[in-house]
Amino acid sequence: MTIIPTKIPAVLIVEPRVFGDDRGFFFESFNRQSWHDLTGLKTTFVQDNHSCSSKGVLRGLHYQTQQAQGKLVRVVRGEVYDVAVDVRKSSPTFGQWVECILSAENKRQFWVPEGFAHGFLVLTETAEVLYKTTDYYAPEFEQCIRWDDADLGICWPLEGKPVLSAKDVSGVAFKDAVCFS
Repeated sequence: MTIIPTKIPAVLIVEPRVFGDDRGFFFESFNRQSWHDLTGLKTTFVQDNHSCSSKGVLRGLHYQTQQAQGKLVRVVRGEVYDVAVDVRKSSPTFGQWVECILSAENKRQFWVPEGFAHGFLVLTETAEVLYKTTDYYAPEFEQCIRWDDADLGICWPLEGKPVLSAKDVSGVAFKDAVCFS
């Protein structure tokens, strides 16, 4: 695997080494030793999640203030525009965001560490997203920042209005969000 840095040093793009021939392909989607060696992170994943969404669905921007979750995100069908927002007040990149196109075709993964809000927009007819987390889902600690917050200015590649959950419709402005120290 190759680790590709982003403009926010804590957020990484992971590109696997893919072996393909006329039968199909093979790649390691995760190898703990390679992950540790290449990132220096001693990450332990405790939960795997799988979502399927239709075109135009926008999920996010979500994070947990306690039991904070790091997420290693990948797409196994379709394509998404994936975003990580730094919500750590003490960080030099506080309030900044970085994006990555994840697809079944490019097989890239996106490392969204603890202390970041995460969201994605589905770009294809459907998309299946898999992600590993470093802590368990705890809805009592979940926060949601508005996907269209003007202070963040995320450039979502939208075709019309996104499809949102009730939770995402009621997300708070970034300036009012509960953030990490």
